[in-house]
Parts: sequence; structure tokens; C-alpha cells
Amino acid sequence: MINSQEIKIGTCIRLDNQIYTCIDFQHVKPGKGNTVMRTKLKNVTTGRVLDRTFQIGFKLEDVRIERRPYQYLYQDGEDYIFMNQETFEQAPIAKEAITGVAFMKESDIVEVVTDTTDGTVLFAEMPVKTVLRITHSEPGIKGDTATNATKPATLETGVEVRVPLFINEGELIQVDTRDGSYLQRIKE
Repeated sequence: MINSQEIKIGTCIRLDNQIYTCIDFQHVKPGKGNTVMRTKLKNVTTGRVLDRTFQIGFKLEDVRIERRPYQYLYQDGEDYIFMNQETFEQAPIAKEAITGVAFMKESDIVEVVTDTTDGTVLFAEMPVKTVLRITHSEPGIKGDTATNATKPATLETGVEVRVPLFINEGELIQVDTRDGSYLQRIKE
């Protein structure tokens, strides 16, 4: 059991027989009344986000989690097969449980979060930044680097992102896996 004021980003709790992870929190001291804790909780199985307010000192059931690196091997139907980097055992993970799945390519290392009580996989997270090669893009025009104009580009994983006009086909770029935004060009 943990107190509501101990909730931080990444904390997992059990609420209404569901497991939630905290994605945002805020201590609020209103003019009148007691201090409360406003939280945004994400259901690890459905992905639904829930806004919940707790009184300070409210007891919650915490879930002990373990984060381990797993390597992505291949896709088998709707499941993605990963290998534990320490024990070399393979585990299937559903597509819905993986954040940034559109930017994942073979041999990528992801962080898999498991419940330590029964060993079930809760979710998997791609690193926030990943480097991918552009497989298709219209050619850039010289002199268009000063504007904020963008064009569509297809990456090696098949996903389409918006990139600046000076980026060409075959170049490596860094992408944010949370929202698919272009971060920077990578020199080879």
C-alpha cells in the first residue's frame, strides 16, 4: 500500500481490479479544504486515460513492476515476439500493449514492464528517440532550408512522417516515437 502523495510518473497502482500507470500528477492546495492529488492514470490493458483526484493520505494498492530490456525479433500474426536479453526466453506481446510500435524494426531493444507478482507483461515501450532511414520522399529543393515547410516521407518501417524540405531519400533521421515528429538529421 502507498499513500496518494507518493504517486509519481510511472507508478503502477491497482484500482477497481484494473492496473493503471500514472502519466501525470499534480499536488493541488485549494483556498479552502484539504490538499488533493490530481492524477492522470492510463489503463495498461485498454490504454484508456482516466482523470482521478485523491485526498492526501488516501491508501492505494501499488503494483510492483520490473523493467527489463527485450529485443524485438519478428511479428507473428497480431503478436510481436520479443526475447529477454538476460534469459533469452521469448515472449509474445500484443500490438496494443506496445507504445511506438509503428517505429519498431527488427532487433530494436524495447523496455518491457512486467508485474512481479505473477510475471504477466503489462506493456512495452520503445525508446523516446529512434533513428530510421527514409525509403521514399520527394527530392528537396535547394534554398528551402529557412522555412518551416514540411513534406511527407516514408520510413523503413512503412510509417509516414513530416520532414523539412531539405531532407532527401536515403538519409537517416531521428524521430520521436511518441508522436512521430521529426527531430533531426543524423550524419552517417
